[in-house]
Amino acid sequence: MSDDQAFSSSWEKLSHVFVKGAEYDSRERQPHPRHLEGSWVDLTNCVNALLDDESKSRLIWLHGEAGVGKSAVAFNAAERMKGLKIAGDQNVEKRLAGSFVFSRKHTKRSTTGYFFATLAYQLVSAHPVIRNDMARCIRDNPALLDPDKSLRDQMEALFLLPLRWL
Repeated sequence: MSDDQAFSSSWEKLSHVFVKGAEYDSRERQPHPRHLEGSWVDLTNCVNALLDDESKSRLIWLHGEAGVGKSAVAFNAAERMKGLKIAGDQNVEKRLAGSFVFSRKHTKRSTTGYFFATLAYQLVSAHPVIRNDMARCIRDNPALLDPDKSLRDQMEALFLLPLRWL
């Protein structure tokens, strides 16, 4: 099977489990969460500094009680990252690799079962240079796309490994 055929087959499988509407800027979530001008300045600056520091982790977990502004801070950070680009050897690619907004209202977004498959789909969309590597992972182990598969296995194969290739 050629790389293009392997990619097409894997992309089709991935597109069936990817959760539409999970992206931070989905039309489902309109109006998008925004914080008032001048609010959450320290937290927003802290998040932006972490995202800009290459020596720090780029995964940030915001937590707190409902209504404190987590979604607004995350939305603003994702908007900023989407607007920034990475200049590679041959391509200019997006800095935002993907996003997933959990929701109690939506079955596939209320659990972690589809989390890494959705991020993998977005990752390949944002960074086409890894498409053949991602296709190989899925071709070699299609069970990775099963929502009941171990999160550790999904995280390693569908997210961390492709990020290492980048």
